[in-house]
Amino acid sequence: MPEGLNPIEAGKQLHEHGETLAKKPDDSHDHGEDGSRHSRILQICEAGLLALVTITAAWAGYSAARWGTESRVQIAQSSTLRALATRSDLTALSQRNFDASTFNAWFIAFTLNSPQKEAIAERRFRPQFRVAFNAWLATNPLHNRNAPPGPTYMPQYKLAAQAKATALDNAADAKFVVGNHAGQVGDNYVRITVFLAAVLFLVGIGSSFKLHTIRYALVTFGSALLIVSIVLIVQQPGLPA
Repeated sequence: MPEGLNPIEAGKQLHEHGETLAKKPDDSHDHGEDGSRHSRILQICEAGLLALVTITAAWAGYSAARWGTESRVQIAQSSTLRALATRSDLTALSQRNFDASTFNAWFIAFTLNSPQKEAIAERRFRPQFRVAFNAWLATNPLHNRNAPPGPTYMPQYKLAAQAKATALDNAADAKFVVGNHAGQVGDNYVRITVFLAAVLFLVGIGSSFKLHTIRYALVTFGSALLIVSIVLIVQQPGLPA
């Protein structure tokens, strides 16, 4: 769970702020009816701003948590696919080594001009390798200098495990890209909560000033930060499925 602005704490601050304003002595005797009107407007603006910040912070925190979870899930799936790809790659390597050993046995029998031993070696061929072996023999390698060095160099030689390993590697790469993007989106939401925390700070210190001009300025600046935060949230992608 990424750290950010806690909506519960924001709500608590909203409640405490209201109580503080309620306990303040009415300064209408000092500043007249105009000062009392400004105080009520400021109280409404500050309370409304805190309420909007609380709602926005709750959404930003929830979104950050969802995207953080999505990032961890995607990267974990990427690691799993990578492990499966490695396993398939080892299987393909074992099959290639086996094909090479059976072909070497056949080639030794061929050089010894022993058809019986050649037949024994051929019976050990894997069915998939036999296809490539027959295609290689069809190139007349004894008299054709342009013939491939062996059956494993033929286009007919295919390893299903190797193809599977390549597909799993590609899927793992795609999952990692998605997970990395999800992590960046989660970080963006956490960064947005910093702006929202600044709004709470501005409103919190505003009540300590007696000059209405300063409080209006703080509310205005806090509102601007809130608008920036909302714009940044709108620019983010929707919640992960």
